[in-house]
Amino acid sequence: MSNIKAGKILLLSGLLLLLPKRAEAMHIMEGFLPLTWAVFWSLLSLPFLIIGVISISRRLRGNPQLKLLFGVAGAFAFILSALKIPSVTGSSSHPTGVGLGAVLFGPWAMSLLGAIVLLFQAILLAHGGITTLGANIFSMAVVGPFVAYGIYKLAKGLKLPGGIAVFAAAFWGGLATYMATSLQLALAFPAETGGYIASAVKFLSIFALTQIPLAVSEGLLTVIVFNFLQAYSQQELSLLNIEQGRFQQ
Repeated sequence: MSNIKAGKILLLSGLLLLLPKRAEAMHIMEGFLPLTWAVFWSLLSLPFLIIGVISISRRLRGNPQLKLLFGVAGAFAFILSALKIPSVTGSSSHPTGVGLGAVLFGPWAMSLLGAIVLLFQAILLAHGGITTLGANIFSMAVVGPFVAYGIYKLAKGLKLPGGIAVFAAAFWGGLATYMATSLQLALAFPAETGGYIASAVKFLSIFALTQIPLAVSEGLLTVIVFNFLQAYSQQELSLLNIEQGRFQQ
């Protein structure tokens, strides 16, 4: 990437300064989960982070010029997932931004990038929390990227156009994150009547359904950014074997 393009990325990242210091969007907030569940999700997320470190180290060892592209993927997820958008149910939702990194680098690398994004949001924006970090990592940085990558591979196998494949990956990655979060909350807070199932239906109806229009918007924006990278960062994409919207691996 040229210095001009890097400057544009930094300028875009600078817009984060306009965000409020506290957000109430659908990261699980600090102290909300019982300790048992907070520990459980942290331990469950840990192997993905370890493998993510290995995956990124392997990528950068032979191609250090990919560092800026990693930064773009991380900044994209940071900006989108820090947005707070009120939903029709009275809650609030946000895009996740994990689809782009999953398509570019695979789900393991995006798990680590997503964890870093969530950590900085918890510290800098009070968005999410430290005790709930493991749960938020599992939903947004594990489930989201793996679903996005799986959908992308499926679309590629069906020989769908690259733009459609990227859109589908971002759409389902964002939606799967909210479905996972809803199930996490249902497990932690079963309903008095109906238990886990009733609680899951309640949380899914509040969060997952209202995420659909945001997932559509995220899919379209991800396609735009992906096309921009294809136009101006072809050398970096060639190192990842990405050509004309297709991810060869």
